[in-house]
Amino acid sequence: MASTDFIVHDTGDSVGVVVVEGTEAGQELTGWVMATDETITVASTDPIPLGHKVALADIKDGDTIIKYGHDIGRAVADIRRGGHAHVHNVKTKRW
Repeated sequence: MASTDFIVHDTGDSVGVVVVEGTEAGQELTGWVMATDETITVASTDPIPLGHKVALADIKDGDTIIKYGHDIGRAVADIRRGGHAHVHNVKTKRW
């Protein structure tokens, strides 16, 4: 079994959370979807630090970001599948 590079809680999540150090651009990342106990893969387009998010599909500027089954904000720039989603391109909807 491949090691887990990121975790996704629900099938509707648009991002997964990286759980390992040292991911590189171009690396094939393996994710575990907790709700269904399935494994998915995403090719990283950026280095993504531990605890940061990887986009599971293309996300457009203005799209809602879903993490762990919850709305955590909106994209403020396009994020490609496999891209690094964090404070530089994801903002709260509160202000």
